[in-house]
Order: sequence, then C-alpha cells, then structure tokens
Amino acid sequence: MTSISRRRLVFAATGLVAAAAAPRLAFAQAAMAPAGPFKLDPLAYPANALEPHIDAKTMEIHHDRHHQAFITNLNNLAKDNPQIAGKPVGEVLGNLGAVPDAIRTGVRNNMGGHANHTMFWQIMGPNGGKPEGALLAAIDSDLGGMEKLQTDFNAAGGRVFGSGWVFVTVSKDGKLAIETRPNQDNPMMDGKRALLGNDVWEHAYYLNYQNRRADYLKAWWNTVNWKVVGERYAAAKAGTLDV
Repeated sequence: MTSISRRRLVFAATGLVAAAAAPRLAFAQAAMAPAGPFKLDPLAYPANALEPHIDAKTMEIHHDRHHQAFITNLNNLAKDNPQIAGKPVGEVLGNLGAVPDAIRTGVRNNMGGHANHTMFWQIMGPNGGKPEGALLAAIDSDLGGMEKLQTDFNAAGGRVFGSGWVFVTVSKDGKLAIETRPNQDNPMMDGKRALLGNDVWEHAYYLNYQNRRADYLKAWWNTVNWKVVGERYAAAKAGTLDV
C-alpha cells in the first residue's frame, strides 16, 4: 500500500470517529447550557405516550433540543439583561416595545418560542377525553362546533407559509377565534392568550409525516388533552392564564 493510500485511510477513519462523536458532543453541549432564570420543565408524560400520532423521537428532539435552545438563548440574554426574567412572560411579550432594541428580536423569537412550546406540551397528553361544559359551549357558539373547529383549524394551519403556529385564541371576555402567527410569535403579543395551538414548523412532524402537514394536522387532534384545555379556558376568563 502506498503512503498516499495509507494517509487516505487514516483521514477517512478520523472522519468516521468525528461523525460518531458528533451526537455525544451535541448532548454534552446541551448539558453545559448556561444556568439562569429560565428553565425547561420535563414532559408530564413519557415521550412515546402520543404514539402513533407523534413519535417518541420527534418528541425527544422537539422538547430536549429545540425548546432547550430557546431556554439557553434566553439565559444568555438574561446575563446582561436581567429585567427580561423579572416579569411574567406574558407581560414581557405583551409589551415588546419596552424591551431594549438590541435584544428585542432575540426576546421575541426565544421567549415567544418558550411560551408557545410550554403551552404545547401542556395541552397534549394520552387519553385526552372531550371538551365539556363552558369550553364546549364556547366552541359551539364561537367556532361552530367541534367538527367545524377542526376543519377550519387544519385549513388555517395548512395555509401557514413556511414556519409558524395555528392557535385557538381566547380574549379576556372568553371569546374564541382561530388565528395563525409566523415563526414563534405568540398571541400574548396582541393582548390575547392561546387556549391551544399546534406547531407547524417542520421539526414538529417531519420524521413521521415528511411533507404531509395536512396528515399531521389531522392526526394531532388525537393528542389534545381536553381537561387541561378546559382548565386553561377557565383560567383565561379569570385572568390568571400565564402562557
């Protein structure tokens, strides 16, 4: 074997070792994420609890990496701007004009992402039941009933260009509406609250559904925890819903 061939083998082997080490390095970097006032709460259910509608690997990547990235970025911002952690998330997002220009976009994107995903994990779960009581009455009166809600919500989510969210928003008087937001924008930026919402960024569904966003939107309804959504509706009307 020539010296050139041996060198090629050495370089190839080195590349394979580096590639194999990359996932471990990524996890190590996540473990070394800066400590700070913002924390990532664990899921309230196993990562595989929403299968087959959302697979465990997608949940792990989405929660442990994507959401953690927002937390890490917020903690980095808070090092020199502790005021962003001194107020409730809703108050900060509801008054972005008061955030210094230099960090406003970072706060908008990362605190918005943190709020959206915190809500997202909360309103999903296994054996989610059905809407009842005041929530069901509001769905019937404001959104035309459950079937129309799902049809209109899925259509709105399908129309989101690129990345964003589709929400059922709730106003201070309890009125429901279907609305979309780009990127990681949150209804709190407009003085509303998200009753529930679905993430239509591709990382939320691509492993299982690839480009079939419509299939994901339809299947996602099987993951909704209506008991929690009902509690959020009551809290929104009482003015105590945080994110």
